[in-house]
Amino acid sequence: MVPLPARASATDLRGTDLRIAALGGGHGLAASLSALRLITSELTAVVTVADDGGSSGRLREELGVLPPGDLRMALAALCDDTDWGRTWRDVMQHRFSSGGGPGSLDNHAMGNLLIVTLWELLGDTVAGLQWAGALLGARGTVLPMASVPLTIEGTVRRRNALGEEDRHIISGQASLALQGTVEDVRLLPADAPACPEAVSAVLEADWVVLGPGSWYTSVLPHLLLPELRRALSSTKAKRCLTMNLDVNDKETTGMSAADHLHVISRYAPEFGVDVVLADPRSITDVAQFKEAAAMIGAEVVLGTVGGSGGAAVHDPLRLAAAYRDIFGDN
Repeated sequence: MVPLPARASATDLRGTDLRIAALGGGHGLAASLSALRLITSELTAVVTVADDGGSSGRLREELGVLPPGDLRMALAALCDDTDWGRTWRDVMQHRFSSGGGPGSLDNHAMGNLLIVTLWELLGDTVAGLQWAGALLGARGTVLPMASVPLTIEGTVRRRNALGEEDRHIISGQASLALQGTVEDVRLLPADAPACPEAVSAVLEADWVVLGPGSWYTSVLPHLLLPELRRALSSTKAKRCLTMNLDVNDKETTGMSAADHLHVISRYAPEFGVDVVLADPRSITDVAQFKEAAAMIGAEVVLGTVGGSGGAAVHDPLRLAAAYRDIFGDN
């Protein structure tokens, strides 16, 4: 039996050097990266930088830096499959606990502190992430979507004590993600500069993968940043939109899978999609969903990409196999 190369794993499906740019944030982006890293070595993650909650929010407020949390999660998802890579992944993901007291390190992730340290020492956000990636043996590159911290603001609908519908403006990703029915989402500053390396990664990719993730606060922001939206709309790369397994999370209450596609069309009508990947268990009306996909130019690919348990979590191997088939057939 021929031994596997040192940096490979028994579940490695890579047979291509396609250049892939994966966009999103948080757990959704980590899911797509965990799958994509198995099928290509030319992978770039473009990560949202609007988080204002938890450890990231505190560092952002105190130090004026990009929120590092989603960047840390992307790096952890790309760690090398060796004891070295997995150990440093666990170090990056470790959270301090002061036992419920008011300690200054309570709930801070070690990786957030490490990334911010590299930024301060090097004076360069992209270089700092490259050094962090080298520490983990990351299979890919992690980039912020913008060069400055962003704020997500949106209008939400609520019913008052009289049963009348009121509209309220909510500012901040952490608050907006819990609101339910969200509309009129925008980024502040509206003219924020995109990360130049992120724009280049999108323009030079063979495939762009957008989603899964929180639809309004992790997926949509990439289409709200003007420079990045232009790159996504003009790139010669093919585009794959990955649907969530749970289309009725806290910020998309009452929305169907087709409604998610209408959101993309509404905010970026010039953005076309080649393939929409969805697990059939999350689609209640397939005909309606295919009709909505056709409006953005997309073919629908239905495949079981969720885990076998009850949680709405993508299975990396199933998702990787679905991506490999889509990339090979298009």
